[in-house]
Amino acid sequence: MPPKAKAAGKGRAPAKRKLAEEFPPGEVLTDTGKKSWKLGPPVGKGGFGLIYLAEPNSEKPVGPDARYVIKVEPSENGPLFCELNFYTRAAKPDLIQKWLKAQNLKQLGVPKYWGSGQHDKAGKRYRFMVIDRLGTDLQKKFEECGKRFPRKLVLQLGLRLLLLDIGPHVHAVLQVYLVDYGLAYRYAPDGVLKEYKEDPKKCHNGTIEFTSIDAHKGASPCRRSDLQILSYCMVQWLCGRLPWEDRLQDPVYVRDSKISQENISEFLSQCFSTQDKPAEIQVFVEEVMSLGYNDKPPYERLRSILQNGLKSIQAKDDSKLEFTPVNGEPTLPAKVSTHTPTHHETFRYQLIIIIILSVCIFKPVPWTAARPRKLLSAGKQGDHKSRMMETATQTSPGLGLRSRGRKKVSS
Repeated sequence: MPPKAKAAGKGRAPAKRKLAEEFPPGEVLTDTGKKSWKLGPPVGKGGFGLIYLAEPNSEKPVGPDARYVIKVEPSENGPLFCELNFYTRAAKPDLIQKWLKAQNLKQLGVPKYWGSGQHDKAGKRYRFMVIDRLGTDLQKKFEECGKRFPRKLVLQLGLRLLLLDIGPHVHAVLQVYLVDYGLAYRYAPDGVLKEYKEDPKKCHNGTIEFTSIDAHKGASPCRRSDLQILSYCMVQWLCGRLPWEDRLQDPVYVRDSKISQENISEFLSQCFSTQDKPAEIQVFVEEVMSLGYNDKPPYERLRSILQNGLKSIQAKDDSKLEFTPVNGEPTLPAKVSTHTPTHHETFRYQLIIIIILSVCIFKPVPWTAARPRKLLSAGKQGDHKSRMMETATQTSPGLGLRSRGRKKVSS
């Protein structure tokens, strides 16, 4: 059984979880299938534990080209236990291949699960999980681009995240992956949707600037929650920052700021100049904010909105994700914040998105991974010494339900 979380005080994050001891390179872990894995150097660390390069056990040391990573945390902590539930149910290699074949798809933006287990060291017990090693993350790219992404790129990322798949007609150079399912949640077990219920112990779960309104209120994540988070991410990628980023240490303020944005046009006017405000983003956010808690999102409609945005700038969703700086400065000036970043991981080969969404968005099983993560920079392959990143979990407390969503409002 995972540990029970203690209630968080109003407006405060809960107490930090226990930190994992750093293991030396060469430590061997044996998973539940009796397969042994050798650890390399750590490439990520933080509130939940550590992430190491890894390979199947052999006489050779684990080098910078390792194909796997292992996440390790004290067994008393809960996030990895929850994440394992998702990976073992939905991300084993055979399950992914079976689903891809059934859906006639080439790729799915979810890392493969290769094993897990527990490891005892110095009288302490740790839980671990082995997954694919991937690539850099969006936050690093975001910072390299001056904290603004080109409009075409944002629309392409939105399209990929709506299904997390690539069809047989697309030959992608870069695949977008969604990782970190530490708060994954089955939103419809046995096909029955969960009822809306606020829990003060769960208020503000997730990375505060992207957290959905449902999560701010302590409600279990749902499909509209995921799409709200995606909306906030796309707006930030386009304009540079969200209006509430000046007070991220105050979750109640952030929650109330999001709830107060009844008029989507006015909300976007705080983020963009009149000439820069993308019409398709306004339509997308209005569609998302109109959803009720248990509504099935109109995925095709949402994809069509983003595709129309591409057409409006004479672009198309090709296989090229071009991370080029946008001319000019971010629309909103940078402000000093004492907010501690919430997640860093270092991988290679693929592009990682460490935030957001429900697994329900890509449709194989009714799950949701409502751990919206701040996207933070990752080191390059072989550069772990200077770029070992800090990772952490930001959770912290609630308001009332607008059961059928909010009306679409245009200025």
